[in-house]
Amino acid sequence: MSTLFWGANFNVGKFVVEYLPPTVAAALRFSLASIVILIIVYFKEKQFKMAIKENFIMYLLLGFIGVAGFNGFFFLGLKFTSSFNGALIMATNPILTASLAVFILKDSFNKNLLYGMLLSLFGVLIIVTNGSLSKLMNLQISVGDYFIMLGNICWALYCVLCKRFLKNSKPLITTAMTMLSGTILLILLAYQDFNLTELISLPYSVYMSIFYMSIFGAVLAYLFWNMGVNNLGVGKTSIWFNMVPVFTVIISLIMGQSFYFIQIIGGFIVILGVIFSLNFFNFKKVYKIMRKSFSEKNI
Repeated sequence: MSTLFWGANFNVGKFVVEYLPPTVAAALRFSLASIVILIIVYFKEKQFKMAIKENFIMYLLLGFIGVAGFNGFFFLGLKFTSSFNGALIMATNPILTASLAVFILKDSFNKNLLYGMLLSLFGVLIIVTNGSLSKLMNLQISVGDYFIMLGNICWALYCVLCKRFLKNSKPLITTAMTMLSGTILLILLAYQDFNLTELISLPYSVYMSIFYMSIFGAVLAYLFWNMGVNNLGVGKTSIWFNMVPVFTVIISLIMGQSFYFIQIIGGFIVILGVIFSLNFFNFKKVYKIMRKSFSEKNI
C-alpha cells in the first residue's frame, strides 16, 4: 500500500508543482499530514508521552533525515537532473538499505534477498529506459544526481536507524513524531517561496491533490512502511520500494498515457524479484522438481 500511494504521488505531484514551488508543496503536504496523524496519536496511543521522553532526540534526527532530508534532496535534485536519472538512482535504494542493515543492525544478507533485489533492479531499469541500452550508455552525471543520491541515503538511513535506536515506539508514534520534526524543517525551507495570495487562488483540484499527497502519500504511506520495517525487517521491506515505478506506470496507463510493452515486462520482473526476495516459495525445490520432471521419459 505504501508503494501504491507513493507511485501515485509522482502523477499527482507532477500536477501540483505546476502551480506551486516544490518546497511549498512539500511543506503543505507534510503540515496537513502532521496535524492529522498527531490527532490520531493523541486519541489512540495512551503511552505516546513516554515514547517521546525516551526517543525525543532520535525523533528529531529521524524526522530531519527521513522527511525533510529525503524529500528536500529529492526535489532539489530534480531541478538539476532528469526524472530518468532520479528513478535510476532511487532504484538502488533496496540494496543500499539492506547493506546498511547488515553493518548497523547485523542483519543477514541471504542469497535470495540479494538475487531478488538485483532482479527487481533490472526490472526497474527496463521500465525507466523503455528497454533501451543506449539511454544507459549515454547517461550523464549532473549535480542533481548527487542531491538525489543524498536523498537516497537519507531514506536508507531512516529505515535502518528507526529499527536500531527507537525504544518502545510503535509505528504510529514513530510516524507522527518523525513527520512533525521533519515538517518543521520543511516549513523553514519553504518560507522564502511562500505566497499567501498565490495559495488562496489555486484551483480546487490542486487542494484535492495536496490532500491526497498528505493523507495517502504521507500519513498512510509512512505509517504502513514503518509497520513493514517493524514486522518484516529492514531488508525485506526495502525490496518493496522498487514497486513504486511499477504502480506509477499502472496508474499512468489507467490515465490514458502510452507506454512501451517492454515496460510492462519490466514490471513483471520487478514483482518476480520481490517474490524471490521474500521467499514466498522455495526456488531450489521448484528447480529440482522441474529438472526431475524434464528428465523423465514421458516429458
